[in-house]
Amino acid sequence: MSKRFVLSGYFGFKNFGDEAILSLIIDRLKLYKHRITVISSNPQYTKSKYHHIRSVYTFNFRDITGAILKSDCLISGGGSLLQDATSLKSLIYYLLIIFIALLLRKQVIIFAQGIGPVNSSLGKFLTKNIIRHANYISVRDEKSYELLKKWGIKSDLLCDPVFSKKIDSQEKTNSVAIQLRGFKNVNEDFIDRLAQKVVHEFPKMDINIYSLQDSIDLPVCKSFEKSVKLLNPDINVTVHSELTDEQIINGISGSKYLIAMRFHAIIIGLISGVKTMGINYDIKVKKLASEFNLPIIDLTNNFENQFEELKNINLNQINALVKEKHFNWNGFDKTINEQ
Repeated sequence: MSKRFVLSGYFGFKNFGDEAILSLIIDRLKLYKHRITVISSNPQYTKSKYHHIRSVYTFNFRDITGAILKSDCLISGGGSLLQDATSLKSLIYYLLIIFIALLLRKQVIIFAQGIGPVNSSLGKFLTKNIIRHANYISVRDEKSYELLKKWGIKSDLLCDPVFSKKIDSQEKTNSVAIQLRGFKNVNEDFIDRLAQKVVHEFPKMDINIYSLQDSIDLPVCKSFEKSVKLLNPDINVTVHSELTDEQIINGISGSKYLIAMRFHAIIIGLISGVKTMGINYDIKVKKLASEFNLPIIDLTNNFENQFEELKNINLNQINALVKEKHFNWNGFDKTINEQ
């Protein structure tokens, strides 16, 4: 029987990772002919991108409440929504959406989230006392799983849902994909040091720089392009922006090497068989690199042997580890189809 779902997350900001997760949730719900409303910061963008869905504005609580009232279930996720490292306001916002659904006696699914860090006393109190009432919770990392276990809350420990993305294999071009994002330590010094190393290590390869969220990534990507051109005007270097998800995936998966900051860019590199190196700006990137034995560079330390490690990556070992990352939809499917 067709049901109505409202999806809450960091949607509409044109962030590749969150949009990739959203597309996977939508595809799964459409598989069962369910109807969908997405809470989005840009409803027009969301409606044009995902056909045959409704969308309401992130801060229009009248429309949000109305959509939840008419729905059967709220899905909150994925990503790292329930944390106050970004801001306490952000945490309270996403908890408020969940609380409204619970108040209206709707099913609630917490989907493939990274829970925490939750540092404030208020944040901890609200988080554990609201999400414990959800019908189904899945988390994407062991730290989140252990935190919920400590709070006495049952959850399923899964890998990130983007690991379930199907990518067609393609021949690798003689190119290096660079994916950078704005961050406090991504300064002129780091950009110049990285550019020098890339130019030195890959002098005869095309350099493709990918912006995965233009509002945050594009200025840094353009700065890196400028540094590369100053070092070697003969290198073919291009900044790619305003891309669709498929264009980003095709660009990364068709590269021989990937050097990336964003968590989901690294996942795309892994599942498409690209020799990948991470840039450590967040603990989730460090953990992912460690899990797959990927080289990783730090924003403040000098580079050592990481580029040599990148070139010598054993893709057969990486591919074997990726095959173990099977995303289990069973708990999600059972909950969304409960009568």
